[in-house]
Amino acid sequence: MRKFLIAALALLTLAAPAAQQSTIVLGPLDLILDTYVRDGYVYYRALKIERRRIDEYVRQLAFADVDKRTRAEQMAFWLNAYDALVLQTVIDGYPAPRRSNEYPQRSIRQTPGAFERLPHRVAGLTLTLDQIEQTILSKFADPRLYFAIGRGAVGGGRLRSESFAADTIDKQLAEVAGECVTRGECIQIDPATNRLLASAIFSWHEKEFVAAYADKVAPLYATRSPIERAILAFVQPRLLQTERDFLEKNTFQLAYKPFDWSLNDLTGRGDR
Repeated sequence: MRKFLIAALALLTLAAPAAQQSTIVLGPLDLILDTYVRDGYVYYRALKIERRRIDEYVRQLAFADVDKRTRAEQMAFWLNAYDALVLQTVIDGYPAPRRSNEYPQRSIRQTPGAFERLPHRVAGLTLTLDQIEQTILSKFADPRLYFAIGRGAVGGGRLRSESFAADTIDKQLAEVAGECVTRGECIQIDPATNRLLASAIFSWHEKEFVAAYADKVAPLYATRSPIERAILAFVQPRLLQTERDFLEKNTFQLAYKPFDWSLNDLTGRGDR
């Protein structure tokens, strides 16, 4: 039944101005993600062999008209576009030879300029992945978006097996935030060393997290730095009581975890 529903979604288009018919492509990505993604990891080898769907999806992104869409539609579109472009970037060089000792051998970072130099055509614009993250996603002022994108890395947000959709985007982003506290790559509380270990993503987007969350934390933490207050407000409502009790002692130190650029590759992890 799910496959039939996905196929039906692939036929849907959003109404465009009379002068130009344009489609925001969401349905076909569901089929790709449902087939190749398992718990945030990707069957990259199979996706490369059967890459026609992802290539066609990315091709259609170039012609999408999104400027007049609702905020929810635009958020879903750009998250999906980013994740699709990452998938295509990985399989373009998969398995990538080691070019840099700075990153793991199996890493999207072994593709030179994967984020900062490779250009992509999306919605009539030519953008790099970094530009999408820093100039497009930032305009929505919702830091949850930075944990929604997978980045093709174990340390990134958990890639979902479904696309983002306008009518469920807030629910999906709430799930993204909730997942953070369950993943050691995002948050780790270490009573033995009296530390709160946080993903480097918080530091990369400190300004956005502070603006969105720093004023939402309990008065107990008023003397903490703005980014500490923001991280606490982001994760504390979803923590276990024992974890809250530890943080409420207010003696912990914040440290950022090194970002894990290992490829989120299912090959070799119980591959089919």
